[in-house]
Amino acid sequence: MKPKIAASSYLNSAPLIWSFSHGSRQNEIELSDPVPSRCAQLLAEGEVDAALVPVIEYQRIPELSIVPGVCVGSCREVKSVVLASKERELSSIRKVALDESSRTSATLLKIIFREFVGIEPEWSPSVPDLKAMLANNDAALIIGDPGMTFPRVGLYVFDMAALWRSYTGLGFVFAMWMIRNEAPASVSQVDFNAACAEGLERIEEIVDFYQDTLSLPRAELFTYLQHNISFQLDAEMRSGLDRYYELAAKHGLITTVKELTWLAL
Repeated sequence: MKPKIAASSYLNSAPLIWSFSHGSRQNEIELSDPVPSRCAQLLAEGEVDAALVPVIEYQRIPELSIVPGVCVGSCREVKSVVLASKERELSSIRKVALDESSRTSATLLKIIFREFVGIEPEWSPSVPDLKAMLANNDAALIIGDPGMTFPRVGLYVFDMAALWRSYTGLGFVFAMWMIRNEAPASVSQVDFNAACAEGLERIEEIVDFYQDTLSLPRAELFTYLQHNISFQLDAEMRSGLDRYYELAAKHGLITTVKELTWLAL
């Protein structure tokens, strides 16, 4: 039986899953593409064996292992996880609508306000419809492809990875592959690192595929995949992840910091 694996089809995850969806590994797994928060739910419920999951969920879902080496992160500016605001200053924001698609980004925003801005806005979970989100709020957190394509006229846009970098000097990890410890042995044979390498070799194909969907210039899509998103979990990114977990615990957004368990390759 093929391993069941879930991963969103946002552009930021495309190089990680292209090998499974369009490349040499199409027949190795059964792939589904829910939004990130739903990926986490499916993994927690045992509906899939592995998933590309928002990193905060590792601290909330028991009995998981992390695939080492690969991630969806950003060293400096991510472009696809942003706070769109009617206010020029973060300190002036009092009400925020949160895109429900990713809990990592929502937690990151709460950390930034509590730890660095020093205020606590009112939070309202919402579907990613910017006009509706801003109807009764000062700002809206938008992630993924919608975060790259909304009209920016009349808004102040804060890039979440850039904010994190400005406050901590570190990169930020948004998602990683996670595997249920009780998953069948076949899932541990899936080579997620090789799949990522193949995806990065096929950036031209990925850009061709997403250009029509997102209606963004080719050059912008190339820059995004090659410079804005980091797919390698290096030492600096790991330090950013550790700091994120530390602050999430400090501000009561997770109960404790669970030690990372890595899948043995």
